[in-house]
Amino acid sequence: MPWVVRNIAASRLGLAGLELASPYKKHTGTDDFIMNLDALYSDLTLEPKAKLALVVLDGLGDLATRESGCVTPLEAASTPNLDALTKDAAQGRMIPVAPGITPGSGPGHLGLFGYDPLEFQVGRGVIEALGLGLELKAGDVAARANFCTLDAKGIVTDRRAGRIETEVCEELCALLSKKIKKVGDADVLIKAGKGHRFVVIFRGKGLEGPLTDADPHREGAAIPPTEPVDTKSAKAKKAAKLVAEFYKAALPLLAKRKPANGFLMRGIAHQPAIPSFQERYRLKAACLAVYPMYKGLAQLVGMTKLEGPQTIAGQFRRYLAEYDNYDYFFVHYKYTDMHGEDGNFEAKKTAIEEFDAALPILLEKRPDVLAITGDHSTPCAVKGHSWHPQPVLLTSKFSGSDKLERFTETGANLGSLGIFEAKYLIRLMQANAGMFDKFGA
Repeated sequence: MPWVVRNIAASRLGLAGLELASPYKKHTGTDDFIMNLDALYSDLTLEPKAKLALVVLDGLGDLATRESGCVTPLEAASTPNLDALTKDAAQGRMIPVAPGITPGSGPGHLGLFGYDPLEFQVGRGVIEALGLGLELKAGDVAARANFCTLDAKGIVTDRRAGRIETEVCEELCALLSKKIKKVGDADVLIKAGKGHRFVVIFRGKGLEGPLTDADPHREGAAIPPTEPVDTKSAKAKKAAKLVAEFYKAALPLLAKRKPANGFLMRGIAHQPAIPSFQERYRLKAACLAVYPMYKGLAQLVGMTKLEGPQTIAGQFRRYLAEYDNYDYFFVHYKYTDMHGEDGNFEAKKTAIEEFDAALPILLEKRPDVLAITGDHSTPCAVKGHSWHPQPVLLTSKFSGSDKLERFTETGANLGSLGIFEAKYLIRLMQANAGMFDKFGA
């Protein structure tokens, strides 16, 4: 939240009656002075002389329940390399958006990148499209879609169609692309992603988002019609009509396909303006991710996508090869989230162990500042994203040691970082990299 300095305090500082320059702003119609923290950070930022790395185990956080023996997958996993890092690291927990709010992957990662998710709201379709290498034009409306299974009454029985293979998704997308090239006066572009995921772009005149999701977000319900979020927007109303026409044309083409005889659409939006990562932090950044969603998030803020590696070991080897070319590395690992969504405790535990086994590759050129965390929690008991603060480990020569034996949710509860909003992680990383000048005399 912004810092508020009451007028009486401003008077004591000799600021009353003055037109304050950045990073101070006067609140119109009130006697409050608001310190804009982003402007303050920018004013204090120095040129980087260190290497920073953010490693995200998607959906890492979990819950210790009676059914799991009162341990989380992170606590149950054998993680000797993570354990070794804790000897000179600080730990804590991060609130991804605000207390009680469950984030999607977009808000979760934007927070980690230092963009307030409540201020910078980006549709998932935009992120997915960018991640797949599609170029969005002004006025394009993009949707993140996934194949699902519908029963005879149109009720969703499996939101992911049994997690069909990418090859099946590509076949179905090719079918839809061949048969549906336009709806109304808009062109339709369809591109397959990984597994059951794909992207649909509506390209025409007079379109904008955001729209509500054509996704019930649970099994046992029908696909809801999409509607404009801004009910007064004629452009959004037109986009919603095109989505309805697309469903009308596409569902009959899939009707006899099993298990993927339907699809869901969410994050239906146009691309917003957003300041670049390098502008905000003076850091030349690179992304190492496998899934398009996370490549798209990185591209959205101006990170360079380093394509190719398909495993965490491969991603770490590419990091070694690119070490001298960038100041900041974002490395994404998906499988903790995937198994959490399936409610598979053992698989999530194994995914953490596989990550830990690859970690020494990264540490061959250990970054000056290393943060390891999740973008949110995906508890096995919930089988989905949740609002629970995710654990974070931060290590540098200035981080100090919390003298904890392991990196776990329990340990993070005791750590010196405490509980803080995820949007401040990048600022803590910059501070640990010696990138901030002193504030004030």
